[in-house]
Amino acid sequence: MHNYFKDNQSLWDDWAGFHPETPFYDMAAFRAGASSLKPIEREALGDVQGKSLLHLQCHFGQDTLSWARLGAEVVGVDFSKTAIDKARALNEELGLSAEFVQANVLQLSGKLNRQFDIVFTSYGTIVWLPELETWGRVIAEHLKPGGVFYMAEFHPAMYMFDFESGRYAYSYFNEGEPYSEQATGSYAHPEEGNTRTEHTWSHSLAEIFSALLHQGLRLVDFQEYPYSPYNCFPNMEEIGLGKFQCRELRGAPHLYTVKFGKVEGLESWES
Repeated sequence: MHNYFKDNQSLWDDWAGFHPETPFYDMAAFRAGASSLKPIEREALGDVQGKSLLHLQCHFGQDTLSWARLGAEVVGVDFSKTAIDKARALNEELGLSAEFVQANVLQLSGKLNRQFDIVFTSYGTIVWLPELETWGRVIAEHLKPGGVFYMAEFHPAMYMFDFESGRYAYSYFNEGEPYSEQATGSYAHPEEGNTRTEHTWSHSLAEIFSALLHQGLRLVDFQEYPYSPYNCFPNMEEIGLGKFQCRELRGAPHLYTVKFGKVEGLESWES
């Protein structure tokens, strides 16, 4: 796994180097006070004023700092040094009090000895993880009793298909070995031109839910959506304000959200 993580970390270091300058992230609007958060997660988590929030796989911290602007006490975690350096610089520039930690999310145990009211992650995160049982343990370990884990993520059923042809191309299930590909540019800047190696893994809904249920977390809410709030895949069209759908995948689930709660006295599956 070391080589897979090394390649992916190099890819995300490179992406973090130019992502803040792309229209996708619209840093001019963000610096002027705009939130990068989408209505889906804003409405699901409600008022975060005074709550502690851990943001896993935070990239260069735009969403993390948006939560901070809403009054949350936030910590962002990412394995990319470039991303974390940029997040810290942006935090200082904006006069916010967020904290950022460079760490692989699967290796976070023992590096951040705190628990939080909310653990949050969103949009294209878990495909970069080879397995989710450790991920589930990290989430449970860093949640306070009574806290919630919330994730908005692209639907694993959508990842089965080639976005341009609509044809079946990838397994729905995690088969252990990654899909290793040469990627040109990035989702935020497809025309950037440089080619990099990336490794991703499929994760079924059963694998995702089990990783959290095995830690004694309780499912509170589950939603599915036929659109993405981001125009971040090939061959997408806008079907409504801030709603994008792949032309070849109309009617397919594009997004799902889950909310899990940590209940005092509820033991994990392992124990």
